[in-house]
Amino acid sequence: RTLYSSTVLGVDNYSKARERIKTQFANVEDKFRMKMSAYANQDSNSMIFTEDLKHMIHLVEGTDQDLELVRNMMLKFSSQNRELRFGSFIFGPVVMRMYYFVNRPKEAFEMFMNPEMDGFFDQLMSFQILMDLLLKNEMYEEVIQVFDVIQKKQVQGSKFPKNAVVLVLAACYKLNTAESFNYAKNLWSGFTKYGHYPMRRAGTFAAALALNQNSPHVALEILSSTKQQTYVTIRNLKVAALADLNRPDDTFPILRSVLQTDSATEKKHTFCEEIVTKTKASVKKLGKPDILQEFEKLENQLRNLNHITSESLDKQLCAEISMGDHSTREPRVRYERRPQQRLRPGLEDMY
Repeated sequence: RTLYSSTVLGVDNYSKARERIKTQFANVEDKFRMKMSAYANQDSNSMIFTEDLKHMIHLVEGTDQDLELVRNMMLKFSSQNRELRFGSFIFGPVVMRMYYFVNRPKEAFEMFMNPEMDGFFDQLMSFQILMDLLLKNEMYEEVIQVFDVIQKKQVQGSKFPKNAVVLVLAACYKLNTAESFNYAKNLWSGFTKYGHYPMRRAGTFAAALALNQNSPHVALEILSSTKQQTYVTIRNLKVAALADLNRPDDTFPILRSVLQTDSATEKKHTFCEEIVTKTKASVKKLGKPDILQEFEKLENQLRNLNHITSESLDKQLCAEISMGDHSTREPRVRYERRPQQRLRPGLEDMY
């Protein structure tokens, strides 16, 4: 599954544009393909124009032949336009949506890394779509490679683009190796050094990775720097970290907090069954009957009031990030045509 919704990534709008263009080309689509195949040949003197490439990007099917044609068109378009920068249309995000739509991550990664396409995908949204596509297809090492390129480019002056940071830490979490943990720690140290404040989702991925790598002390330090300490994933991770540190009695105020703040108008505040089980095991390990008795009383209260969920922590961590309704009013083409605008739809849902 993807981390960001297709609406946030603009794939829904791309899909609608495909339908319109396919209708326009209903009787001439095959002829257009043949013509573009001839034009895309490097030996041909014919140029690939902006409209040609835009149309083919929306007509493409998920076949090797179509993808090879689009690849050749992009390479020629990029080559011929190095000295002819008249067009204002920014292709990067649209091309990445095309690859996302036909689910071809390897081809998307290859084009992004191709030196001949340098600058073509230098947009924050292009990075986000590509990394999400790679994450969806479990190409976690490639997600990290893309992020390394992004950091060197510093597009729009950003060394740590927020959405890209979330995605690279998600990849590190999924890899769950000593190497990915070390990468995540070094990245987090960089945030501190440069005064960057990552989004909550980035912090929860990093903290969960630390827990999985038997470093609950690192998890707690990461969580202490995140916003909204009462958020469900942060609460669960803090309780898990304290349990792993053999400090289960310190979890009681956190567990009790949901009983004190819950109301009929709010979404039910919950803890994962697996976290409660972990905490109970940690309490028993202490060998103190009074603390065990207090925990069991608290556990019964949580169960009776439906504050314990069977949903896994992993599912909560990887829940899809979707856009707020008001953000849909902003036409996405403005982002693509005017790259200086740094529109970030739906960020309020990610904090």
